[in-house]
Amino acid sequence: MRTGISVVVSASDRLRLEAVVGDRNTRQKHVWRCRIVLLTADGAGTSTIMRVAGVSETAVWRWQERFMASGVDGLLRDKTRPPRIAPLGAEAIELVVALTLTDPPGETTHWTADMMAKARGISASAVRRIWKAHGLQPHRYRQFKLSSDPKFATKLHDVVGLYVDPPAHAIVLSVDEKSQIQALDRTQPGLPLKKGRMGTMTHDYKRHGTTTLFAALNVLDGTVIGRNMQRHRHQEFIRFLNTINASVPDDKAVHVILDNYAVHKHPKVRAWLGRHERFTFHFTPTSCSWLKPSKVSSPSLQNGA
Repeated sequence: MRTGISVVVSASDRLRLEAVVGDRNTRQKHVWRCRIVLLTADGAGTSTIMRVAGVSETAVWRWQERFMASGVDGLLRDKTRPPRIAPLGAEAIELVVALTLTDPPGETTHWTADMMAKARGISASAVRRIWKAHGLQPHRYRQFKLSSDPKFATKLHDVVGLYVDPPAHAIVLSVDEKSQIQALDRTQPGLPLKKGRMGTMTHDYKRHGTTTLFAALNVLDGTVIGRNMQRHRHQEFIRFLNTINASVPDDKAVHVILDNYAVHKHPKVRAWLGRHERFTFHFTPTSCSWLKPSKVSSPSLQNGA
């Protein structure tokens, strides 16, 4: 045994060391560290410990000294090592942040990590860490739109009031249209899903032109009144209003939330509205489509797709 080494293992430490060695889920580096200490406490020499633990001479000496200094906890904890590359200073970080807030050179639309790394002489991963720490995302934009409607506040309160506090004994419908929807169909009928077999469909399809979807969302119960038509004119809109009129109870007032599409304000539509007094139109402010929960965005209608 190496001179100058005095490893004294208490009863409690021995129990901990033996538990680590005997646990099959323990990391192997912890197992051979604990085995080195147990063999040392039992009086085994360095050569014997090297052979049994399968480690080098310097490893035996290192973990003997670590146990003497820090006990069992020192065997189960690795010492922190200085990074291979020195961390960036506060000044370098501030320069990256300041440069990120400026326009990129040339005709590029935004700073990239590689571009910033080249400009500042650091790694791209360092740039990403700095951006994450400061909440910077140069590749993303949040769009906004300001309404120029002079009656913005009045219309906003009117529409939001219908959502928050709808009138009693009335139906609130948010109406919208989606035009130019591709009407696609599979070239052959598919087979349905069954036990042991997935549902099938052909990869190719045939076109049936385009269609327009008219939809009215009941904001109180979530039900939808929908109808497909070939065109998107005031004639079709009036037909859809007739569909709504026939679908809702006769004793209910109907409040319809609409955008400012010209079809909704056509003279014949206004004439229809005059003949149906229980209907009331509420127009959203200009450039405020986000006020309508029924915004239709389906790109296509596919049978079996």
